[in-house]
Amino acid sequence: MRKSVITTAVAAALLLGACSEKPAANTEAANAVATQAAASTQADATNVLLSKSPLQDQAPQFNLIKSSDYAPAFAQGIKEHEAEIAAIIANKQAPTFENTILAMETSGELLTRVSRTFFNLAGLISDDDFQKTEADLAPKLSAHRDNIYLDPSLFARVETVYQQRAGLNAEDKRLVEFYYEQFVRAGAKLSDADKAKMRDFNAELATLATEFSQNSLKSFKDDVIVVTDKAQLDGLSDSEIATLAAAAQAAGKTGYLITLVNTTRQPILASLNNRELRQKVWETSAHRAVASNGPLIVKMAQLRAKKANLLGFDTWAAYAVADQMAKTPTAVYEILDDLAPKALAHAKADAADIQAEIKKAGGNFELQPWDWAYYAEKVRQQKYALDESSIKPYFEFNSVLKDGLFFAMHKLYGISVKPRTDLPVWNSDVLAFEVFDKDNSSIGLFYLDPYAREGKGGGAWMDEFVTQSGLLGTKPVVYNALNIPKPANGPTLMTFDEVTTMFHEFGHAVHGLFSKVKYPSVAGTSTARDFVEFPSQVNEDWNIDPAVIANYAKHYQTGEPIPKALLDKILASNKFGQGFDTVEYLAAALLDMEWHSIGADTQIKDVEQFEHQVLAKHGLDFAPIPPRYKSSYFSHAFSGGYSAGYYAYLWTEVFAADAFAYMGQHGGLKAENGDKFRNAVLSKGNSEDLMQDYIHFTGQKPTTDALLKRRGLVD
Repeated sequence: MRKSVITTAVAAALLLGACSEKPAANTEAANAVATQAAASTQADATNVLLSKSPLQDQAPQFNLIKSSDYAPAFAQGIKEHEAEIAAIIANKQAPTFENTILAMETSGELLTRVSRTFFNLAGLISDDDFQKTEADLAPKLSAHRDNIYLDPSLFARVETVYQQRAGLNAEDKRLVEFYYEQFVRAGAKLSDADKAKMRDFNAELATLATEFSQNSLKSFKDDVIVVTDKAQLDGLSDSEIATLAAAAQAAGKTGYLITLVNTTRQPILASLNNRELRQKVWETSAHRAVASNGPLIVKMAQLRAKKANLLGFDTWAAYAVADQMAKTPTAVYEILDDLAPKALAHAKADAADIQAEIKKAGGNFELQPWDWAYYAEKVRQQKYALDESSIKPYFEFNSVLKDGLFFAMHKLYGISVKPRTDLPVWNSDVLAFEVFDKDNSSIGLFYLDPYAREGKGGGAWMDEFVTQSGLLGTKPVVYNALNIPKPANGPTLMTFDEVTTMFHEFGHAVHGLFSKVKYPSVAGTSTARDFVEFPSQVNEDWNIDPAVIANYAKHYQTGEPIPKALLDKILASNKFGQGFDTVEYLAAALLDMEWHSIGADTQIKDVEQFEHQVLAKHGLDFAPIPPRYKSSYFSHAFSGGYSAGYYAYLWTEVFAADAFAYMGQHGGLKAENGDKFRNAVLSKGNSEDLMQDYIHFTGQKPTTDALLKRRGLVD
């Protein structure tokens, strides 16, 4: 997942800047900036956030940042940004690209720096101080954003440049169009009365999204299962049990602590022999945060609908998709509904096999959601003679990272990734690296935060502390966050899914690292949501490339390569369960779309009943397979910037499967393919038309043929 810190009210701070140098505008602008800079210097000499980091590539000084630094740094950043915007508005000269668009692009340096540091760390090391600051900031940043985008004088300047854009070069023209569209979609053309309504909607939505996010984080701490009888953990390995014991001890509890991952499905369910405990784990997962987030969901969906109506759209889904590649909700529903029956047919065939396995094992009950993973694993073992415990010893963390991921990236792109133990990090488990190009020039910095812990968001994602920009001369500083359970002792042995996730997230990382774009607002991963997952999904498939897997899949104790028979089984079973995976994904994507297709006055009293109605409408109300995310913890849709956008993972998988098939037809893992993909797609950010970037790579638009094969839904 490409997790953007633009998912809260901080949007304007990041969209209107990412900057360190400013073009000369006029005397008023220079005086205003100088005044604010002087105030910044006097504010707090010990606050490292108030100055650009002296570290390489402006990497944050994590070891020197104090919780108390954020509030004054945000206050100062907002003041400076307000002064810069005021100077642009007050400029007596006729609006030009340089004194309006470029001036905005290079504004907000401090606010951008503080925002990126704070909101990234809020998802990585959140505590009471972070949450209090975040709650306090949400309405302030929302108001700051509205003060910019709803200012009629500023929009008049932007609109003038937009109308005169024909004479600009392609990259400058793209930036003008980007800004103009942002203003219009924010409500710049609304009446004063409607702008006032928009401000109210934005402030309330910012507060609700923050509350939703904090409730979700709290649920990771509160919605846990404590097991006091070790016998109930039958089926787990000794090391897994030791990890649960260590987690309990760290939390001040007696026994064994089972914490949840962010999806409805919980990996531990595949191993637990105790059916009663499986049910407890699943129900805890499926019903978490309902009381706290349920009412917020309805309010947010209604408010988003009202906001969309104000902007001339029938629904929030129509508004949200209008500037994406899909363009209309109809296009989204078509692809989801087209795939649904094919996926469900495969899932039901698997369900029949699982029900037979239950009967064979002496079970006299109907397949339930908490049974699926457990008995599916038994079916998988029978079909492929595979046991997860026999696989994990070949996927030791360091080997996967260095001999797998970094090896593949070197073969494909010629890059080298070298440790930087001198750089400060935000947690002792975080690894810092410098990335070098094939000519040994430095590309940028990469951090990897591998382990799950309290205060860290669930799932896996990528984001940036510094965005690449040719204009500003900045190199990218990016990170990947994973949530691998940290072993109590010994090496970290990964599941094959965790290996795939590591490759996926680094696909986002290279998208940010390889950016070669002038303007930060359209650089790196700042693309449409239904394009941004494309590079990461392409990268997933390199983990099963024969040369790559042979290089990293070695027993952590003996160093022996994975036996060919076992490797063949892993590759053969790679498509096992794709019916389940596709159905649970489609169910979540359709939930997201339907929540954001309601009218502003739609009354929803029961969130779970609404979910059932949506799934029944689309033919996916199949009890053994719940949505990957139920509404109450669906952070993508309600606090993560993917509202009416979760479909993007499937949309971009069409591109990814098609592109990977293309590379396979042209030699697979080789530098020629890597260079072409890097030059046509990864380096372009959003500086060009995204579909044209894809066509430059493969020569044509993608088809769904490769996707269906990738998911095993056709032969």
